[in-house]
Amino acid sequence: MHIEVLCEDKSGSVVLEHIIATWLADRKSACSFEIRAHRGKGRLPNDYMAKPMRFASGLMDLLPAKVRAYAEIFRPEDLLLIIVMDSDDESADKIYVDLERVVQKFGQRIPYVIGVSVEEMESWLLGDRQALLKAFPEIHRTVLDNYEQDSICGTWEVLARAIYGREAERLIRIGYPAVGQYKYEWASRIAPFMQLEQNQSPSFQKFLKKLNRIMNKQEQSFVKIQ
Repeated sequence: MHIEVLCEDKSGSVVLEHIIATWLADRKSACSFEIRAHRGKGRLPNDYMAKPMRFASGLMDLLPAKVRAYAEIFRPEDLLLIIVMDSDDESADKIYVDLERVVQKFGQRIPYVIGVSVEEMESWLLGDRQALLKAFPEIHRTVLDNYEQDSICGTWEVLARAIYGREAERLIRIGYPAVGQYKYEWASRIAPFMQLEQNQSPSFQKFLKKLNRIMNKQEQSFVKIQ
């Protein structure tokens, strides 16, 4: 079976590379997987059937066309589609419903798992304190102590302050797109130490629970076909 993972950006792809590889290591099935990083979230097109705009590169921009393509190429038992997106300043439930509507409309029974990190994927990194301490031994623990998990608080800014202390304020003022490279570097250092079951992020554990449930179904279906 093959797993396609769609995410917003390069920093997210680094985290998901580790998550999926670690998760699969505990499974019985031999699966291939591919992480597809996009250039941001984008927005769902008004016409789902329209060909994507020439320079469209956001996850939502391309999602209807990609789901249609997966449905044509793969049998439902041969593919697991995973979509992970930040909620940013929107409701996580709304993001989930918007993504699910597209997959159900065009997926033709393709199994899928949608993960929505509350505000930003840095909330999943902040959910593993031990991984943070191993990646950044000098991290400011008082910042971590004051962080409320999965809260709407400027999540990447919290992580920046934890790593750099007062020096983070300059980076925060600069913001995007400069911060993108920093986020990639943070993810690259933290992700290898993440322990999935120990993560304290409720949105991450919700994603992991769905991942296990759908994969169990897929494995049972594969055994029956064999």
